Amino acid sequence: MKTYRQAWANFFNPDHPAKRPTFKGRFRSRMAVDVPQGRDLNIVRLNRRWGAVNLPKVGRVRFRWTKDLPGVTKGGPAGRITGARLVKQAHGWHIVFRTEPQVSAPASHPGPPVGIDRGINVALALSDGTMREHCDGLTAGEKEHLRRLEKKSARQRRTRTPGQPTSKRLRRTYDQIAKARATAKRRAFDWQHQTTTELATTFGVIKVEDLRITNMLRSAKGTAEAPGKNVAQKSGLNRSISEQAWGRTVTLLEYKSADRGGQVVKVPAPGTSQTCHRCGHRDPASRNGTVFACVNPVCGWGGHADTNAAININNADGIAVPGRGDLGVTRSVKRQPPRAA
Repeated sequence: MKTYRQAWANFFNPDHPAKRPTFKGRFRSRMAVDVPQGRDLNIVRLNRRWGAVNLPKVGRVRFRWTKDLPGVTKGGPAGRITGARLVKQAHGWHIVFRTEPQVSAPASHPGPPVGIDRGINVALALSDGTMREHCDGLTAGEKEHLRRLEKKSARQRRTRTPGQPTSKRLRRTYDQIAKARATAKRRAFDWQHQTTTELATTFGVIKVEDLRITNMLRSAKGTAEAPGKNVAQKSGLNRSISEQAWGRTVTLLEYKSADRGGQVVKVPAPGTSQTCHRCGHRDPASRNGTVFACVNPVCGWGGHADTNAAININNADGIAVPGRGDLGVTRSVKRQPPRAA
């Protein structure tokens, strides 16, 4: 009830980005148990790898120690533990601690600005000419193992009598498939964390396109009166965009840049991939897949299309995204802060 009340308070707060609370989806929600108070957890570090915590209705439980906790780890960051949450995933139960660290306001980031173009063939293309390739979640052997598990589950489903409970063997196969997919997802999430941390540490101003990803993922089926075209191709494109997690990349960059004194700027998306960054001529014929060749006879610049788009994003003016603890404050990236008299 405390969490539910706070959710409504955040929704009615005009300065908070929270949306209206909704019901939990039966199949879209993670199995989790919340421990709202942190004073009775009594967290103790047993050794380098393990710790112990008190959980209501459960008792003393050991957990794998993976990160320093404020107010608990000797020589670690200052702060306190405000609560915890037990989350069940495909690999087992995990405990997540809510922390309240004591940090000072960061100084302005001295790093240079950079434009980032998010894509499918190239995960992140930077305006300095470098690229960040997305990691492959599974190895070739793991992909083959997953393929065989999926074929095995299909055979088991064919022999299942409709209306009868799922057999233990089929449930075991489902669990193995879930673990393989969870491994790929965790590796992709880890790559995303490492990449965004490196970008937020290197660059002071990070510019990205202001994409409406929800609109981009709409189905092409259409209606009975006006059926859509290329439905299967559009479905494959939607899956590829979802796998890249473009929105989560920007979310990670926002709070990591704010913690380091930088900022994330969103610029208008139209025309960035069809405009030559050297002469400014815009023509859809200039881009052919991943190759950009300016059709302007005076210019004739050629190179990687994603790099050209990233340079256009870096040259564009936009609106700074508010960081953590700085809600509602926006400033044009080209406008200098007022000087003291």
